[in-house]
Amino acid sequence: MESQASAPKSIRSLVNFLRSSNGPKTKVGLLNGKRHDYFKGSGAVKALLSPAYQKASNAKNSELPKVETEQQAAEVLHSVIPFTFFLRCDRADVSSKEGRPLQINQMQMFKPELYYAWFYEGSQLMLQLSGFGMILLMLAGVMFPLWPTKMRVGVWYLSIGMLGLIGAFFGLAIIRLILWAITSVTVRPGIWIFPNLFEDVGFVDSFIPLWAWDVPPPKKKTKKLPRAAAETKPTTPKKASTPEQKLPEQANASEPSRQSDNLSGLD
Repeated sequence: MESQASAPKSIRSLVNFLRSSNGPKTKVGLLNGKRHDYFKGSGAVKALLSPAYQKASNAKNSELPKVETEQQAAEVLHSVIPFTFFLRCDRADVSSKEGRPLQINQMQMFKPELYYAWFYEGSQLMLQLSGFGMILLMLAGVMFPLWPTKMRVGVWYLSIGMLGLIGAFFGLAIIRLILWAITSVTVRPGIWIFPNLFEDVGFVDSFIPLWAWDVPPPKKKTKKLPRAAAETKPTTPKKASTPEQKLPEQANASEPSRQSDNLSGLD
């Protein structure tokens, strides 16, 4: 694009930094039916405030603009928009396998909460060098019969050495498997030689220790969740105790006794 070609060196250096591995994380969306990388503004702000950017901007003969606060980062990123390295876009809520649809917004501005689509693929120097190297490698392989005798002999010895190393590795794997199968029957639980051979460790650590028992790793203890409190049975409220009421028959029966007591008192 013409606008990108007219960008000053400071802007181009800034865009190259953002497009590198130290830049914001990108996602793939669909813009006009084509796959396009896009990023969120907050990711670009964090990239400019990262230690990697500070180190690059403070380097000697660096053309990167100085950024110390989020406001300065937003202003610097807003100044990139006129050169159309990236543009503000609206992201749809509906997603698909190829990515979410994107649409360029006519109101171009920079804010951390907005999304921006890339229109710049970054520096093509490494891609060009790698392509040129692949061409040279293919030509060298095709012209192998024309190599000097010493070079051909050297390549032959090198290839034999590589094949020998690969064969030794597979042979060691077979030997340690046979030894484990024998010791798992005779000397339980079995012995592994070079137990870290296939572990995700360094080259030297793959051969340390020399041997080890085939003891399974201890199981991780899982914390048991507390049992739920036992449900209490619903209790029926007790009725308040009330003084006993005499039945009418009992009341009538007690009246003659009271009259007899009164007569005895008169006597």
